[in-house]
This record gives sequence, C-alpha cells and structure tokens, in this order.
Amino acid sequence: MYVDSVTIAALADELKSALIDGRVQDVVAPDDLSVGFEIYAGHHRHYLLINAAAKSARCHLVPEKLRRGVEHPSPLLLRLKKVIEGARLVGIEQPPWERIIALDFSGEIGDTRLIAELMDQRSNIILTLEGEIMDCLRRIGPGENRVRTIMPGKPYVPPPSQQKDLPDMLTPGLVTAFLAQAGDRPAWRVLVERIAGISPLLAREIIYRSCEDAEAPAFDLSGKIVHDALKTLMDDVAAHRWQPCVVPAEEEGGYRAFAAYALTHRTYTPIDGISAAMAAYFGAPVKDQAYAAGKKPLQAQIEAADKRIQRKLAALEREEATAEDIEMLRKQGELLLAYGPTIRSGQNFFQAQYEPGGPLLSIEIDPTLTPVENANRCFERYDKAKRAAADVPKLREAAEQEAAYLAQMATDLDLAESWPEIDAVREQLQQAGYWQGEKARGPKSGKPGIRRITTADGFVILVGRNAEQNHVLVTEKSKPGDLWVHARGRPGSHVIIRNDGRPIPEEVIRRAAELAALYSAGRGEAAVEVDVTDRRYVRPIKGGRPGQVTYKNERVVTVKSK
Repeated sequence: MYVDSVTIAALADELKSALIDGRVQDVVAPDDLSVGFEIYAGHHRHYLLINAAAKSARCHLVPEKLRRGVEHPSPLLLRLKKVIEGARLVGIEQPPWERIIALDFSGEIGDTRLIAELMDQRSNIILTLEGEIMDCLRRIGPGENRVRTIMPGKPYVPPPSQQKDLPDMLTPGLVTAFLAQAGDRPAWRVLVERIAGISPLLAREIIYRSCEDAEAPAFDLSGKIVHDALKTLMDDVAAHRWQPCVVPAEEEGGYRAFAAYALTHRTYTPIDGISAAMAAYFGAPVKDQAYAAGKKPLQAQIEAADKRIQRKLAALEREEATAEDIEMLRKQGELLLAYGPTIRSGQNFFQAQYEPGGPLLSIEIDPTLTPVENANRCFERYDKAKRAAADVPKLREAAEQEAAYLAQMATDLDLAESWPEIDAVREQLQQAGYWQGEKARGPKSGKPGIRRITTADGFVILVGRNAEQNHVLVTEKSKPGDLWVHARGRPGSHVIIRNDGRPIPEEVIRRAAELAALYSAGRGEAAVEVDVTDRRYVRPIKGGRPGQVTYKNERVVTVKSK
C-alpha cells in the first residue's frame, strides 16, 4: 500500500496550501466508490478525488474536471451535494500516523467533517455533523462489526488505534530488540509489524538506507543504524520536507510506485507534488476514463445481444446446405423406393448406383422403419433443405446486419464523451429491442448535436456522433453533390463535406478522412483506410437499422487516426 501515513501527511500539506478557504462548486461521483469535488480557491478551480476502492483507495488533486460516471447518485452523494456544495473548506487534519484525512467544511447547516479512511478493504468515506454520522459510502451495521458501527445517525468512532510503537517515540534500543527477536526474517517486515504508520515501501526504503540492501535479514543489521535511517526520514516528515517521486515501469509503461520521499532503493523520477505522483500512478478518472462506470451496463447489454446474434448465425450456417447436398437427398429417397424390395429387414446400410456407370451412393437406413418410410424421411429432409436454401441466405443477411449494427453501437458507446452521448446509445438500444430487463432510465440530458467543423478556408464538415445521427446526415442534412466519408469496413461516424460550389481541396478531404478514422473503431491505429464518394452514391439499406448504407464509386484515402 503506497498510500501510507507519510503520503497522507504530504497530501494534507499540499491540500492546505491549495484549497483552504476554497468554495465547493460541485460534487460528483466518478464511479460507485469515489466522490469528486470542484473547489474554487486562490482564483483557480481545483479538482479533488477521494476513492475508497480496496486496491486503489486514495485522495488527491487531479489535473482536469471530474465527470459524473454513475447513473444513479448514492445517498452519500445526494447528502454531499445538499450539505457541501456552496460550503467553504476551512480545515484539513490527519490523525497522527493514520491513513485518514479529514476535511472540515463550513456551510449553511454549520460545520461538517468529511473523513476519508484509506485503509484497503476497510476504506470508507464518512460525512459527520457534530460527531454524528450523516451518511457514508459503506454502511456497516452491528451484525458486520460489533466494535464499530458506521451508519447514519450513529456517533462517529475512529478506527481502533494500532497496537504498535509510534515512529517518533522509538529509541535505538527498541529497534535493536525488534531486530534481535526476528532472526533471519527480512528486516523491513519487522518494521511494518512493530511500528505504526510504516508501509512495506517505506520500510524497505529505511532498510536500504541502512545497508544498501532493502531485503536484508534482521539479524544482519545494527539497531542503531536502522534507527538513524528511520529518524532521518521521520525528521523530514516532521519538518514537512517532501520529495515526491514516481518509479517508471519502463517495460510496461506507466509507473510501478510513488512516494512522498526519495525512493533511493528504486530508480525514481522526481515529480511536482504528491497529488501529481498519485494521479500518474493510479490514473485520474478524466477523459476516456470519466464515464467508464456509466458505460458498463450498456456494454454488457451490447455484448449479450451480440452473443445471441452470433448463436443465430451459427445455427443458420448449420442449416444451410449446398445444392449438391440437397439433390443427394432426393436421389437417396428415389433409390430407397426403387430398391425397397431388395432391402432386408434390420438392414442399416444400403448402396446403389443412381445412374448406370455412376458411383455407388451410400445411404444410412433406420432399421426400425420400412424402406418407404425411410424414403419419405429423405424426401422430407429434401423439402426442408430446399426451403432453407431459399430462406437461410436472407435470414443470414439480416443477422449479419444486426451484428454490424451492434458493432456500431459498441463503437458509439466507446467514443461517447458525455452523458448525452451515452444516453443516445441507451435510447437506440432500447428502441431496437436489444435492452433486456426493466427499461433503463438514465440521467435527463439533452441530445448531443452533430459535430460541425469549419476549416480555415470555410468548408463545413459534419460528423455524426452515433448511428441515429449518421442516418440523419445521409437522409436529411446532406445533398447529392456533397462528399460522404467513412472508415472502410469499420463501424464509425459518417462524415459529410458540404459542397458550396467550390472544388473541394484534397487537404479538406484528408481532414475529413482523419475525422472519420478518429471517430471509428480504427481510432488509435497508425493507418486507417477511409472511403470517399459523392453522397448521391450512398443509400440507406432497405429494412436496415439507422446508419446502415450501401455505396459505390468510392475511392480510398489512407490516414492516421491519432
């Protein structure tokens, strides 16, 4: 756990410097286990994230505005919006050597305290008023924990104190005794078990500064040297001398660790602030991540619908027979009728020539049926196969169109950058009959408009945000002489370049092609092929879903989508 007591101490200093006396302008829930705040302080907007997930519990500033990522607000979020929005942040406190940070607000109802307990599986976010719990992220009743109940209306009781020695109360003699009792166990484990507020990362750093071996066994170390290394670090903490850093994961990208002090036992990179270190390590829930939680239910519905379509296609493939196979069934039935008298009772296999000099045809016989009954079974299979030969291609084409539409839905959702765009995908799924269970009611938000880009030389480029807008672009918002642009063989946005009577320059076409690639399933690829043709050659598929078209006379432009 890298968010240890020292991290919290550094964070408290950073937040005090940036946020004290700031006004809360907005409270959102980026996901089910987080709350985010927009706080205006020092003539700047700051964005604070508190996350109570077991493996990523943390509190830090993030570089960009946090977005709402859940469909339905939790009771805690509703209470926070009522009590905290408009209030001023007047104090920040950390209990000594604890992974807890408390934010004090002054608002209309008085002084409230928001407590972030960042303790792995026991992490929680708790709002209190005069020591009483108003609400919390995780409600814990007496049946779950007899020692500490966390429920609205109950008094707030801090977590039980650690039965460990405090770092600032240690002596060389105590450390020597710890190490002597541990034998050949790694010394860092002893520090974690015996000293309050010491995480495995911090403990390894202390041992490394003692002997240049972070995994050194306890018996091999001098208690005084270890105490000196620990005291040096703790003196820096007491004096608020922070050295935030991150440890790059060069082979994988991203970061392997972070700390509020120099990690000399790793190859570290200094960074400007502990919040920046945490945002780099965990990734701030902004941009593509901002709506991840809100997209999950829709992704699940799309995936379930696609599985149903794929099963249908597989079944149609099994039903489809070639003309030769169909004709063989007729021949087998005629042979069974012709040679019926020669077939013995109980016989289960029969061979005969259909044409003189032709190959022997092998026919399986059900010995419980008469030759005539076996022949009739062949004719029944022949009639069914003939009907399937006529019906299956049409059914397969319809199923393939449905699969393509679902792929378009998945792309629309993946590219959605706001709640209105997510809601538009939800609405289309429900209208198309793909939504299973109770009809979902998401947040009320206006429908997103078609993207409109005007080039430097005045050409207008229109970009559909979803399948419905793609349909509108082709059928209502464009003319036959406009250019239609779309990523080749991929779901994505339809793009229209309006023809205003001037020849459309190649650089404008290329810009439109780049937009078509960017807003397609090919986003992020180094090279994407894009089709370009006059809109007059683009036609909606008869009976197809919105945005599904056929086209001709296209030329291909290859562009980057990044």
